[in-house]
Amino acid sequence: MSMLSSTAPSSIKAIAFDAYATLFDVYCMEALAEEYFPGQGAALTVQWRLKQVEYTRVRTMSGQFKTFWEVTRDALVFAARRLDLDMSDTQRQHLMNQYACLRPFPENMATLETLQAMGYPLAILSNGTHSMLDIAVKYNDMSHLFSHILSADSVQKFKTSPEVYQLAVDAFKVPKNEILFVSANAWDACAATWFGFTTFWVNRNNQPGEVLDVTPTASGRQLSDVLTYVGGLQG
Repeated sequence: MSMLSSTAPSSIKAIAFDAYATLFDVYCMEALAEEYFPGQGAALTVQWRLKQVEYTRVRTMSGQFKTFWEVTRDALVFAARRLDLDMSDTQRQHLMNQYACLRPFPENMATLETLQAMGYPLAILSNGTHSMLDIAVKYNDMSHLFSHILSADSVQKFKTSPEVYQLAVDAFKVPKNEILFVSANAWDACAATWFGFTTFWVNRNNQPGEVLDVTPTASGRQLSDVLTYVGGLQG
């Protein structure tokens, strides 16, 4: 069930989606990780994701940019060391290769196709590199769905830098509050709300809201709840 705030605009002109954990399931890596490290697959996957996000923030705040692919690799190396796992170069490469080909959540394709059929131009707005996003989109036969694929590489900073969110405004050429930004990462949805987007938080795991003095415009449990939200705006 989505939740609408009184500050939402009467119309949405375009929709931008975060990629990782929103469109593509980053935790599907657990099966391969468990195969390599029995009993540690879940822990490795969670630690890897946490450190990946942390490194994007540290590098942005310090002005020390590396691509998201490199950050993801570095985070995997740290996660293995943190858990005292003896990871071979081959195992690390296989895990990275699988990360490049993450699968979408089950309801995502139908949701995106419906939104496109409703007339909304769609974009991906992600920390991922152009190459990573291009591979993921093509691997999952999504190329026809997106008008723009926008990478933080273009500004050499990561979310939550305003420069990253501005990429969607420049691409769609509409007021920022008429862009719906959809993310399963609460911190991302909150920062995008600060930026001025209308926002939708996909709260897949029923997490509490962030304590940041800001709340996403609306929320739901899966991507398909976006359909209910925009349908309500169309009235």
